[in-house]
Amino acid sequence: MLQETTNAAAATGGNAATALTQMGVDHLLSEMMGNPGNYAVQWAVLLTLLIMSAMSIYWIVINLFKNIALRRSADRVVGTFWETTNAQDAIRYMEEQPRREPFSKIALDAAQAAAHHQRHEGSRLVESLNRSEFVDRALRQAVTRESMRLESGLTVLATVGSTAPFVGLLGTVWGIYGALIRIGATGQASIDAVAGPVGEALIMTAIGLFTAIPAVLGYNFFVRLNRVTYNKFDTFAHDLHDFFATGARVGEVPAKH
Repeated sequence: MLQETTNAAAATGGNAATALTQMGVDHLLSEMMGNPGNYAVQWAVLLTLLIMSAMSIYWIVINLFKNIALRRSADRVVGTFWETTNAQDAIRYMEEQPRREPFSKIALDAAQAAAHHQRHEGSRLVESLNRSEFVDRALRQAVTRESMRLESGLTVLATVGSTAPFVGLLGTVWGIYGALIRIGATGQASIDAVAGPVGEALIMTAIGLFTAIPAVLGYNFFVRLNRVTYNKFDTFAHDLHDFFATGARVGEVPAKH
């Protein structure tokens, strides 16, 4: 009797050890590559999660470098514009800025709107919109355009962050479903027959979470940074409106005629 108990315990320990070897990522990949037809859903889930992860990492890196460059250039561009005494020199400086630099593009749109309005004095344009309204409309459009450019990739991060856990959960549910079918077909419900397939299935949920967490953190981080930049856009646009509508720079009193 004692011998039978010992043998049963040894068998149980052996089954548990075997089950542990079947719960790793390497075992899951070997099973998927060895039987691709039986793991079609898992392959689809894994590839989808890998694509999602690559997309989120790409946009995190792109937005990170974009915000670093923007924070370095914002104060310099805005400060140089207001410190340059000659308006034409200030505009020329804005034209020399990189194509992706937003503050210079907002200033150029305001300058072009003011120049366009001045060239058409006496026309219906001037009669329907005064200089202040025309510049204000151009600034609103410029701020909206640059704000939308700043948000590039955030939709991808939000989508990955919200859907990746459910994609991983799909792989888990399907894996457990397949494990239950195999158990029912073979009639074996030992620890090695249950733990291995269930452990493999749970790996998909873990991969989904590892994919979603960086995307969510990146999305929240960049939304916060963008909110600060939007405030800078609005402040700069307000000062530009005053300058091109009245001719007075920031801190100056408009000349009386």
